[in-house]
Amino acid sequence: MLHGLWSPGAGLMLWRGPDSELPELPEALGRVLRRRFRRHHTVHVPAAVGVEPQRVPVLALAPAEAADVLLAVPDGVPGISGDLRYLAHVARGVERWARAGRVVPELYRAEGHWWPRWRLLGGERQRAWLAELAAAMPPVQRHEGSPREILDDFVAELTDAVVRELLGDRDSDHPLLRALLRGEPYDGGNNRMASGLEAWRGSLTVDEPELVLRLVEPEGQAEDTDEAGAEPELLDDALWRLQVCLRPEGEAPNPILLHRTDSRLLEIGVRKLAAAVAAYPRLRDVPTDPDSLDLLLPTPVVTDLVLHGARELTAAGITLLLPRAWAVVSPSLRVKVSSPPVPAAAEDRAVGMDEIVGYDWELALGDVVLTPDELVRLAGTQSDLVRLRGKWVQADHTVLAQAARYVTQRNSGEDGTLGGLFGQLTEAERPPVPVDEVHATGWVGTLLDGTLEPTPVPQPAGLHAILRPYQQRGLDWLAFMSETGLGAVLADDMGLGKTLQLLALLAHERSEHPTLLVCPMSVVGNWQREAARFVPDLRVHVHHGAGRSRGDELTSAVRDSDLVITTYSLLARDVEALGEQAWRRVVLDEAQHIKNSATAQARAARAIPAQHRIALTGTPVENRLDELRSILDFVNRGMLGSAQAFRARFSVPIEREQDEAAVSRLRAVTSPFILRRVKTDPTVISDLPDKFEMTVRANLTVEQAALYRAVVDEMLKQIKDTEGMQRKGAVLSALTRLKQVCNHPAHFLGDGSGVLRRGRHRSGKLGLVEDILESVTADGERALLFTQFREFGDLVVPYLSERFGVEVPFLHGGVTKARRDRMVEQFQGDDGPPIMLLSLKAGGTGLNLTAANHVVHLDRWWNPAVENQATDRAFRIGQRRDVQVRKLVCVGTLEERIDAMLSTKQELADLAVGTGERWITEMSTDQLHDLLTLGDEAVGE
Repeated sequence: MLHGLWSPGAGLMLWRGPDSELPELPEALGRVLRRRFRRHHTVHVPAAVGVEPQRVPVLALAPAEAADVLLAVPDGVPGISGDLRYLAHVARGVERWARAGRVVPELYRAEGHWWPRWRLLGGERQRAWLAELAAAMPPVQRHEGSPREILDDFVAELTDAVVRELLGDRDSDHPLLRALLRGEPYDGGNNRMASGLEAWRGSLTVDEPELVLRLVEPEGQAEDTDEAGAEPELLDDALWRLQVCLRPEGEAPNPILLHRTDSRLLEIGVRKLAAAVAAYPRLRDVPTDPDSLDLLLPTPVVTDLVLHGARELTAAGITLLLPRAWAVVSPSLRVKVSSPPVPAAAEDRAVGMDEIVGYDWELALGDVVLTPDELVRLAGTQSDLVRLRGKWVQADHTVLAQAARYVTQRNSGEDGTLGGLFGQLTEAERPPVPVDEVHATGWVGTLLDGTLEPTPVPQPAGLHAILRPYQQRGLDWLAFMSETGLGAVLADDMGLGKTLQLLALLAHERSEHPTLLVCPMSVVGNWQREAARFVPDLRVHVHHGAGRSRGDELTSAVRDSDLVITTYSLLARDVEALGEQAWRRVVLDEAQHIKNSATAQARAARAIPAQHRIALTGTPVENRLDELRSILDFVNRGMLGSAQAFRARFSVPIEREQDEAAVSRLRAVTSPFILRRVKTDPTVISDLPDKFEMTVRANLTVEQAALYRAVVDEMLKQIKDTEGMQRKGAVLSALTRLKQVCNHPAHFLGDGSGVLRRGRHRSGKLGLVEDILESVTADGERALLFTQFREFGDLVVPYLSERFGVEVPFLHGGVTKARRDRMVEQFQGDDGPPIMLLSLKAGGTGLNLTAANHVVHLDRWWNPAVENQATDRAFRIGQRRDVQVRKLVCVGTLEERIDAMLSTKQELADLAVGTGERWITEMSTDQLHDLLTLGDEAVGE
């Protein structure tokens, strides 16, 4: 005898009874039953008295296969149990509903994704069908849980599988339909879309009339008036009628009169009204009309009904109709800014953030901007529902009063400065209602609304380069920001030519005073070379080294220069001397070096006086929003308030709460001062080759596996009875050591032992690197290798140099500026070495190494932004070949598991980017054990 039951979450369970042989079955069913029954499940079978549990081997089938099997179960064949015939009967019923078109799509959230699936439409007939099935459910099935819950789960899972099978091998260009047809997650899903589909499904249940609740305003209210400033009308104690209606398909809603309504319709109305009261319980205790099902609502209930109850009723599939002239509004703030058509040009007028502008705060209810008189009257009422300009307006009177005070305090009637306006927009005290609009006239308007079209700058004299269109736009924008005295962040993607755009600005401006450029030591030489190449007549002075100019000699050198280049470390050391010079502007290259506003470098950058400030960075935000604030605080001092205020106003709401309003507010305030283009945008640059990224897996050797297990065991032993900083320190130390083991045993041991042992690789990863480099060099191409460990580089370089018969340069933090410049120049040359090794931090920014079209990350850095910066040493303007990026991980180790998490779990990726490796230290001991323990496949043969 063949039995079956449905287990929610596990699927269809098939098992064989011991008392008889199986009958001859259709091929679809017989093929399935030839499999091994591997799993075991407890079923409750009849006994001498009642039932008894038995543990039986079962074959578990997922919904799609379960549907195929159940629909293939024949009728009237001996050997098929009643429980299996019951499930087959349900499946055939689902198929009939599906063929009749009584199914609709829905969207639900599971496993971190939005999934579309098919479900029954619902309605009276389907509810009756399900009720009969629940009553007829076999006893063996009932022991799995509540009959109705089991049946609902079974029908829901089976419906999706049956509909998809009926549709066949179809596809669609629309992403939602494609996901629905394929049974895949839908990346564009959200709660609003799910609710919309549910509401649509409710509107299609046409076997019975729809319940409609219609709110009717009290009799004797004032006639409509649209006059602005008319006295808002406050309600007395009149009752509002909530009409209870039924609406057949295609007809108007009909009120339910107790003595003149068909008994069937009256029963439906009473039942559906009970469901409405259950969904919104405040309707339970209100007066009722003696001649109908209508409810009589006091004003406080009306306001709560529209504000909260409507949401609950809609979720229950019940329509609520409001009076025609009704508006549920949310108060919002607006700012009107007036400024001259063009920026101040006269010498006696302030420019930049000190530009004089006029601004007024306004309070709006929906689209209606309140007059001062209306504001005063509405703010003084104690009711959330008033009649304003011919409409019933519902808004929280407490919030209105707070917003009115906020507006009054900020409207002094006097002009202020542009900097003062931004200070108000970003101050620590959050406004009581959102700031929805900043409407500005004149040049400030074009700046704030993104329609700014700077005057095109002609080809600068002395610039030996043809600017790409986006670079010309960048020059135009920089020139405008320079002329207006507004600090600017040029945040173009790495490799798009920020250096050239800044040099073009210097060639265009030819200021009386020089520009101070601050950059990492690794790119000082690059700036010298690029300046000599593109603007050869630009006078460049490098303030660097033990013999750098001081005192009067420095003053003279600055006076005779157009561009002075120094490093971040020297900026902090020589801030006093540099601050005494007269600078046209200060430019920070790789401005993420001041992402921590409290460091000496950041304080020194802000301390240098200059007429204009520019920050150049491809990654304005690496980990936290505070970094963006630090950069913008350098270019426009104080525009985002203090670090504490910014954290309270933006960082916490956005990073912890994903507050969309805070995101919009921050974008509105900062976007005028940031120009960001990415090289993957074909409208920016169309001739950049492709980039192919891949994760490449290596097996551990037996020696590596033994060391790996030893490190994990030692760490788990250390953290067993520890907590706090001691526990975190042990975990982080173990993570570092595990990375070292994955790189090479000699890297972990630090014993100076050889790369090979008896001619064989001790590290599976290094053996894989050798294979990759053999292929690269055989094709006459070049590769960049990145590691986060200098000691690993010291181990690898001699081996690779001997293996490939070339000198392999190693650029790291201990290399002098002169040596760095020679390394870069030699590698970029036609006869340069085919391989270059770089430490991730020292070689991750500012370098142009387009001679390579292969990038290999030897050990993973858990912040993808840092890896991308390193990759962009090769993937940038000047690269003519496709770039292949390989990220090496060891199979079955921490490296592979973290790589998988970063690739498939977006939430975890966001967390990792935000906090580095620290999140791992918060895991429980069991979680750490699962994360770090070696997989069975880790060791190669």
